[in-house]
Amino acid sequence: MHFISEELEDYAAFHSENEPALLTALNRETHQKILQPRMLSGHFQGRVLSIISKLVNPKHILEIGTYTGYATLCLAEGLQENGTLDTMDNNEELFDFQRKYFDLSSWKDQITQHLGNALDMIPSLNKKFDLVFIDADKENYINYFNMIVPMMNKGGIILSDNVLWSGKVLEPVKANDKSTKILLEYNQLLKEDPRVETVLLPIRDGLTVSRVI
Repeated sequence: MHFISEELEDYAAFHSENEPALLTALNRETHQKILQPRMLSGHFQGRVLSIISKLVNPKHILEIGTYTGYATLCLAEGLQENGTLDTMDNNEELFDFQRKYFDLSSWKDQITQHLGNALDMIPSLNKKFDLVFIDADKENYINYFNMIVPMMNKGGIILSDNVLWSGKVLEPVKANDKSTKILLEYNQLLKEDPRVETVLLPIRDGLTVSRVI
């Protein structure tokens, strides 16, 4: 999923903030022990998530798709002192792995893990969110978005990952490729929906920043 040369990506990472030591350890252990480590946000995108969160300074964050918790910790860096971060995933095998690193962080008491189907769990959260990160099953991106927008504070930010889908958004869509089809619809929705203003950043596999109007 390199849209620019690896050398340029490395240059950009080198001239961005350093990866915190805890995240370096998480990164390393994910690659050693967990399937599909390419799903990890990684150093550069992680610093992008961190600085967006610091700019927003959210009281409440929602993350849909935890994986091993790398992006979770990046987003937590911008939390207000009394803020909360709810993160959702349906993979119970990763729950303890995530918790280990959350408990080693400064935000261990602010991060709440939710295990199960996000579409079932989101309505139970009695909060208005300032920052949301969508990085889960692509086939439900539109469902997540439509469920989340009414739960956002005005000016809140919705981040959506993998919106370039390894370049498949520019290729003919195969009949059985539902994920690409949904992502094409999703990207168009973010462009046209009057409730948000959006910019699509060609970072890694594509990161959309949508501001709730």
